[in-house]
Amino acid sequence: MAQLSDDCFAFGGALLSVEAAAALIAERVPPLPGQERVPLVQARGRVLAEDLRAPHPLPPFFNSAVDGYAFRHADLPPQGEMRLTLAGRLAAGQAAGAVLAPGTACRILTGAPMPPGADTVMMQEDVRLEGAVLHLPAGLKPGANCRPAGEDVAQGVLALAAGTRLNPAHVGLAAALGQPALMVRPRPRIGVFSTGDELAPPGGTLGPAQTFDSNRFSLLALLAGLPVEPVDLGILPDRAEATAAALREAAAAHDMLLTSGGVSAGEEDHVRGAIEKLGRLVFWRLALKPGRPAAMGILGGTPVLGLPGNPVAAIVTFLHLARPLALRLCGAAPEPLPRFVAEAAFTHRKKAGRREYVRVRLTPGAALPLAQKDAREGAGLLSSLTGSDAFAELPEDCTVIGPGERVTVLPFAAIF
Repeated sequence: MAQLSDDCFAFGGALLSVEAAAALIAERVPPLPGQERVPLVQARGRVLAEDLRAPHPLPPFFNSAVDGYAFRHADLPPQGEMRLTLAGRLAAGQAAGAVLAPGTACRILTGAPMPPGADTVMMQEDVRLEGAVLHLPAGLKPGANCRPAGEDVAQGVLALAAGTRLNPAHVGLAAALGQPALMVRPRPRIGVFSTGDELAPPGGTLGPAQTFDSNRFSLLALLAGLPVEPVDLGILPDRAEATAAALREAAAAHDMLLTSGGVSAGEEDHVRGAIEKLGRLVFWRLALKPGRPAAMGILGGTPVLGLPGNPVAAIVTFLHLARPLALRLCGAAPEPLPRFVAEAAFTHRKKAGRREYVRVRLTPGAALPLAQKDAREGAGLLSSLTGSDAFAELPEDCTVIGPGERVTVLPFAAIF
């Protein structure tokens, strides 16, 4: 389990910027210790624990990139047509064989090793064959249509760096370098609570003043896209002692805890109080909308994130707090949230001094995608997320944005 000292995050500010919170996490949360070896078929999404240096060049030998004819470029005249005698054939998987004599060419297929002496390949559609005589036009550059050994990856170079979150291309490269398995970081065990007597689990029966719990399932789904082990810990009641006892027990069995609700200043908001009672409150409240009432603390060495109860705010704060914290525990290299520039097709006013995220739909534009604001702005409206394509990110110094201005957007397809 992650073991952090209670004062490792000491911060005196009342309202923390998104960057300051991320910097605290990056600087002061160590990755979990240990590593394990997993076969390539299980490596996707895991975090590489050790640098992988190429044990051999890729490709491992000089070969043809096309179907055609291999020959010595020195035989090709600067002008006019060249005639060569066909001498042999090489297909992928066959040994290169004898040295190619001057004035001859070898029929060669894609991926076959170049015969010794040959240094250039002419594509088959550019050659005229009359019996055993090849007619080749002039003008081809030396080494054309060939792949030198090590063209992709030279022997001994860093092919994959420790901290890489492995995607299918990384897995394919490791396989091409002959690795049947890779050393990866352990997956942090992350427990997820919802809080509040007003919540009922989906599939159950609603009381007269209850709604079905959604945040827990949104957060578990977001965690499923990370190299972690999400654990559903259910719903905490609105009772201070029960909340504290549940958090104490869960902190001892998990590497990180994630809660939603109970971190504001209401009489029934007990998560922040439990963190202060049992450990240390690192920070409370972000300069962020939606998502200001977010808390972070340390309980018995385990980091605890208390996210807001409103669904949109919970997701926004997950992206800025829980995601980087989970990746840090995994030992992953920093992964900024993907962003691109769009053109605003809306007017929006905001307060200075805080980051704000507006739900937008994206449509094609003349030069840039057009971002149109959803008409509903409430932080509790889940359908405003399902009806949108991205968050428009409005920086702290922005107070108004209007049609035609450039705006940075975070596409849901890449962050969810």
